[in-house]
Amino acid sequence: MLVEMPVAAISLNELSRRVGLAKSNVLRYFESREAILLELFVRAWNEWLGALPPLLAAGVAARGTVRQRGDQIAHVIARSLGERRVFCDLFSSHASVLEYNVSGPVAARFKHAALANVGALAQQVAEHLPELGDQAWQVSAQVGFAMSAIWVHSRPSAGVLAAAEVDPSLVEYRIDFEQALEAMVATLLSGTLARARSHR
Repeated sequence: MLVEMPVAAISLNELSRRVGLAKSNVLRYFESREAILLELFVRAWNEWLGALPPLLAAGVAARGTVRQRGDQIAHVIARSLGERRVFCDLFSSHASVLEYNVSGPVAARFKHAALANVGALAQQVAEHLPELGDQAWQVSAQVGFAMSAIWVHSRPSAGVLAAAEVDPSLVEYRIDFEQALEAMVATLLSGTLARARSHR
């Protein structure tokens, strides 16, 4: 269903129908539609993090300059996320949709998993850019914020697409997800390093 439609279009009724269970039976295992999607989100996040180390090892030059390594990390992250539409869709929906209609225990379990995953990304990035020091965690969290915002803006509605066809000047609002994310992550890394150097 996540491959076929955006997160917002997935209903518990349709999910129940597809798995051949009554809605009440589905709710015996998960307290809400959002709880199911949060579980899938964490799985997708773990899968991405598991696939990332060899991509970074192959894409980041061990002897490159700080700037080169930062740009290469940004490229690898953007490209790998561009290939994971379902994960990006879930990520961009979690704070505004998926964290609602869940209980405290479900929310706490998800937040602990999210903190662990931000930490795992920070560790991977720091292996290739140790100059980040204790800023690696903050940068990794901000990568998620940037990705979420860019993903939403790179998926214009049918109305916006129709308006751009009528008015060519509106084509400027079309955003290429991977290019925009790569530029944002590269800027975030270089800016964080520059600020750290100026403070020292």
